[in-house]
Amino acid sequence: MRILIVGAGKMGSFFADLLSFDHEVALLDVNPKKLRFIYNTERMTKPEEVKSFDPELVINAATLSYTIEAFKSILPYISESCILSDIASVKTELELFYADAKRPFVSTHPMFGPTFASLNDLSSQSAIIISESDHMGKVFFRDLYKSIKLNVFEYSFNEHDETIAYSLSIPFASTLVFASVMKHQDAPGTTFKRHLSLAEGLLSEDDYLLSEILFNPHTSNQVEKIREKLKELLNIINEKDNDGMKRFLTDVRKNIE
Repeated sequence: MRILIVGAGKMGSFFADLLSFDHEVALLDVNPKKLRFIYNTERMTKPEEVKSFDPELVINAATLSYTIEAFKSILPYISESCILSDIASVKTELELFYADAKRPFVSTHPMFGPTFASLNDLSSQSAIIISESDHMGKVFFRDLYKSIKLNVFEYSFNEHDETIAYSLSIPFASTLVFASVMKHQDAPGTTFKRHLSLAEGLLSEDDYLLSEILFNPHTSNQVEKIREKLKELLNIINEKDNDGMKRFLTDVRKNIE
């Protein structure tokens, strides 16, 4: 299959490496410096170059704020039968885009980043395929993700964004709050070290990725829950309420069972 990947960031480069030995792959990025170390892949810097490649599938790996713009830049140069796909972490605007585009599409979300995950073993990682996607696109990505041992789930557009707000926004927000108030520790404890390691990993991610996750329309409700629980915990601490603390810890333990 002829596959065009748009965006030569971490995930775009990952998909190029993954697909280039079994498919004819091209990688488009307007910044030629990002294409310097791309191997076994045709490199492009202008949307017009896409026409002669005539892709059968487009994987849009641009950052969320540029995803739709990137799609629109190549639409005049691809066939009507070419399958559009994205790997964006928030799907709200993309659902509307696909509805208007009236082209075959498949939307997925590999739930790992090259910073945190070991790309040699992804068996503990997951991917989501959007249920409204076209059948052939779903088959392609399900087979692809299974080949690298990802656990694959199928959600609707709305279910996906709700899930991401819960599974990513809460830990992201909690880690950012921790890092925003932390001070250097000469003799850090084990728990502090673990939190610090998480914070360092999170903050090594691209700022656009962090913004994409936190700007999910469903994130605000999840962060509000954190604020409510922090307020409850602060009241227990200020009142030195032993019974209240016991109830709080009991509820927390039930949550993580």
